[in-house]
This record gives sequence, structure tokens and C-alpha cells, in this order.
Amino acid sequence: MKKIILLISVFFLSIATFAQEVKCEVSINFNRLDGVDVTMFEDMKQQVYEFINNRKWTGDVFKENEKIEFSVLIELTSVEGGNFFKGTIQVQSRRPVFGSAYNSTIFSFKDQKFSFKYDRFANLEYSESNFLSNLTSVLAFYTYMVIGYDYDTYKLEGGTKYFQKAQQIAGAAQTSGSEGWSSSERRNRYWLVENHLTPRYRNLRICSYEYHRNGFDQMSTDATSGRTAVTSALMKLEAVHRNFPNSFNMRVFFDSKNKEIIKLYKDAPRAEKDKIINLLNTVDPANTINYQKIL
Repeated sequence: MKKIILLISVFFLSIATFAQEVKCEVSINFNRLDGVDVTMFEDMKQQVYEFINNRKWTGDVFKENEKIEFSVLIELTSVEGGNFFKGTIQVQSRRPVFGSAYNSTIFSFKDQKFSFKYDRFANLEYSESNFLSNLTSVLAFYTYMVIGYDYDTYKLEGGTKYFQKAQQIAGAAQTSGSEGWSSSERRNRYWLVENHLTPRYRNLRICSYEYHRNGFDQMSTDATSGRTAVTSALMKLEAVHRNFPNSFNMRVFFDSKNKEIIKLYKDAPRAEKDKIINLLNTVDPANTINYQKIL
């Protein structure tokens, strides 16, 4: 009997040890394609889902309720030769806020240059160090970016290891000729991770950590102090903006956060509203009109 109990315990321990870290929702929109086999896209969706959700991405153990939640929306715009697709891929991740039922958007980005070959009867091939497929390289790249962004919100620069894995994938894809990886472009996958790892953008990562851990995670116990911490975190972006006005990574940050920021400060005292609006108009001029909603 003791042996049976031990075997059962080992079995469940093994499951826990190899539990996946992410929970990803996958959607594929092919409405713009004519005369296609719908079942092929059902297979594509299932393969993409399994590639992301059934793979072990880190060495850490996650409980079911701790998994990093994100979504992937692939919109296909054209097909050539029956198996070469072009379109976009939109990735959005979220993180629970301590002591509440609220989920904060961490990363939201629509990649406009996404193309890949897909054979429904073949396995999705992938290697971190070698480029085998643009589909799997892009999926792995964004999965590691999502993990990196998430880890950065719990520990200062805690996601570095996973950003480096994404950078390795980007490096391996450089010679593939596939869109979105070239260093000659300015707002693509290559620069998304390259910028994020450079010391010149460190204040952006510090902001992300303090914004969530010192700010939003404290809201349930002291909303005023939490909001003050968010303000302090956002002020760190002044140096980033001063050195790199309208930078790509700052744009991604505020695309993910501007609606949340507006909602947060709507109930703040007028003096605090004026302070944050002045700051936001400086570091995120693209949303100047939107920030007037705080008033």
C-alpha cells in the first residue's frame, strides 16, 4: 500500500514539475481569403495552440492559477501557392493584480509583418538556436517576450533570461529573409527585444516593476499610496523619452497602458491629475488628447 501511495505521489509530482507556464488563447481569422479549406485553419489553430501551451518554456514550476495568460490573434490577408500565408499577429498578455479580481494588461502589440509556410500534415519544427520555420520562430519569440514582460513585473529585471532567449531567436532568424527580423527596420521584432535589453532602456523596465509591484499590487490595501507609486514609476520614463523621443518600446508600453492609466487617475485629486497629465503629455505625446479624459 505504501508503495502504491509513493508511486501516485511521484506521478503527480512529475506532472507538477513539468506543468506548462502559459495559458494562451489562439484565434485565426481567415475571412479575407477566398476559396479556402476551413478545416485547414482548424488544424492550424490547434497546432499553434498545442505548440504554445504544451511546451515547457522555463525551468520554474507553475500552479494552474499561476499560469501566464495571453492571447494570440493571427489575421491572414493573403495566400500564395496554397501554403504560404501573409498577415498580422497580435499578442496581448495580462497579469492579476494582488488582492483583486482585476487583470492588468502587460504587453499588447500587433505585428504587421507576419508571413509563414504551413503544411497541415507536418509537425511544427522549432529550435531556439537554429531557424527552422518562421511560424514557430515568431510564436516562440512572442511567448518568451510575454514571459519576460511578466517576470519583470514581479522582480526587478526578472525577465532578462527570457528576453535573451527571444533575442537568440531573433538572431537566428536574421539570415532567413523573413519579414520582421531585419535590423535595418526600426519597429519590428528585432528592435523590440534589442531595445529592451540595452541599458539605455533600463528605466522602462524599472518603471514596469515599480508600476505593478509597488503600485497596483498595493491598491487593495492603500489606493492612494499605490497610485503615488505608479506616478513615481512613470516619472522614470522622462529620461527614456529625453534620450529616445517617441521610441518604439515606449510606444508599445503606452499602447498597453494608456487606458488603464486614464482610469486610475480619474478619481485622483485635481493637483495630482494636473501633475500626471503634464508628465504623460511629455513622455507620451501621441495620446495627449486621450489624457484629457483624466479631467
